[in-house]
Amino acid sequence: MDSAAFMGLIARARDEARDLVFLVGGAGGLPAAWRETADVAVSLSALTMPHELARVVVAEQIYRALAALKGHPYPR
Repeated sequence: MDSAAFMGLIARARDEARDLVFLVGGAGGLPAAWRETADVAVSLSALTMPHELARVVVAEQIYRALAALKGHPYPR
């Protein structure tokens, strides 16, 4: 999923008044039972990265999407 598609996910959740929960899995991903209950699973990369970096990437993408939806020039 690219940034534009991620922004669409955020916009749909906003428009439908749905909650979003983001989970960062370990090197092996999330437990299968958790993945089965998810509406959407997003992969940040095929690479393995530290949890701290993955959380920063997710936070930045959420900020980028919200800024773009509000018309802020940040996400150029």
